Amino acid sequence: MSQRKIEYLNDNRIIYKRDPINDEPTYSNEYYSYYEDGTHEHYYLFNSNSKITSYKSLKWHALVLSYLNRYSKLEHAKIIRFICNKDNGFITWKVDETSISNIIKNTFWKGVYVPKNRLRKIIFKDFCPLSFDEKMKIVGELVGKQKMIYEEDIYQCMIDLNELNKKITWDKVAKLLNCSTRTIHRNINKELKTEKIILNEKI
Repeated sequence: MSQRKIEYLNDNRIIYKRDPINDEPTYSNEYYSYYEDGTHEHYYLFNSNSKITSYKSLKWHALVLSYLNRYSKLEHAKIIRFICNKDNGFITWKVDETSISNIIKNTFWKGVYVPKNRLRKIIFKDFCPLSFDEKMKIVGELVGKQKMIYEEDIYQCMIDLNELNKKITWDKVAKLLNCSTRTIHRNINKELKTEKIILNEKI
């Protein structure tokens, strides 16, 4: 598979990650920020080795890029066409011209709404030197200390595992949240089950 040519985005000064700008963390240190009530404002595209595997995901990435950069429609088209070229390492399939044109047309941000984003409670900072086990211990201590387990907590663990290129299993999530696997199964919905499959396929 082609290696992702992320340097093209960097050379063109394209923003593909942004920390929350309105939500204040409950606690923050040199390694991470913790949002007790969660935040929808954290965007970080291409943060793992995972590639875009579906039209729906491609559309969301394109919309977020347009939202974060507020660039011209011409610039938007140039960036999306680069990402849609399979040889550049961002996607796993060859996108036809009609689909590319529709993506460009339908994802140019016009200031109407903010792209939908998942709730995050823990955001590890760039170049955080902590190991996988150390990060997972922090996730377990902060998210797993709650008496109730929520879908957002399960997804937080799924994202953290995926970003560290670890396969997601419900046993791993249960250990992080300090609960039984049965509790996880009681609190997951169809969307989370599907997301687990998608994230694992990307590794």
